[in-house]
Amino acid sequence: QVQLVESGGGLVQAGGSLRLSCAASGRTFSILDMGWFRQAPGKERELVAAINWSGGNTKYADSVKGRFTISRDNAKITVYLQMNSLKPEDAAVYYCAAYRYGGTWYSGIDYWGQGTQVTVSS
Repeated sequence: QVQLVESGGGLVQAGGSLRLSCAASGRTFSILDMGWFRQAPGKERELVAAINWSGGNTKYADSVKGRFTISRDNAKITVYLQMNSLKPEDAAVYYCAAYRYGGTWYSGIDYWGQGTQVTVSS
């Protein structure tokens, strides 16, 4: 089994920045790709960003392109989400995801973190 633990969420003013981290533990050799999803109240969970094992391939939701950056440190088995120029509509619970296989990243998630709240005040 794999455990994913997120950190770095909190309250920030619009225009500010936050950096989320997600550390994996357990049978981490089974992890291939990693990503971040978010879910706001009353909305479906959506893919925010994903990154492949080497870090050479990334995907971003259109709404965060140019503002968010996903990266990973395989030595620490950690994925990061740097969020800049935050907007009130970015407020949500952010979930870390890990995949055992490659794919579109929108589905096929094998492991989820518990989520971390991001609140953006206007």
